[in-house]
Amino acid sequence: MSTKISELSVGDTRESIVVRDLSRTQIVMYAGASGDFNPLHSDEVYSVEVAGYPTVIAHGQLTMGLAAKLFTDWIVDGELTGFGVRFQRQVWPGDTLTATATITAVSDDEGCRVVDLDLVTVNQAGQPVVTGYARLREYN
Repeated sequence: MSTKISELSVGDTRESIVVRDLSRTQIVMYAGASGDFNPLHSDEVYSVEVAGYPTVIAHGQLTMGLAAKLFTDWIVDGELTGFGVRFQRQVWPGDTLTATATITAVSDDEGCRVVDLDLVTVNQAGQPVVTGYARLREYN
């Protein structure tokens, strides 16, 4: 269910699964869309034998974008005016990610309502993969 910014209050929380069983195809598609063809994301041999990872890893920006899906699905009349994250751990093919956002502040900016949110995205083991913040401003 989508919500208008005017209906949000400090402490409101939304949780959503933003991707189930992340596929290698999704990771490669993101590489094509972003132009980031670092072999860590698509070359199994390179990722395992050179980088020492157990397999390829998802792009951090892909993980960040998946987390932002929570905001766009939740808040129907907001434009994202601020978004920052810290990558906590790698995201692997097969991961399922759940994002949770909590409203931490509500303010006014030139007659438009603004909400600040804290964000945590965890993998299927409950381990944080991304933490951060966002700011959304009500459309005029």
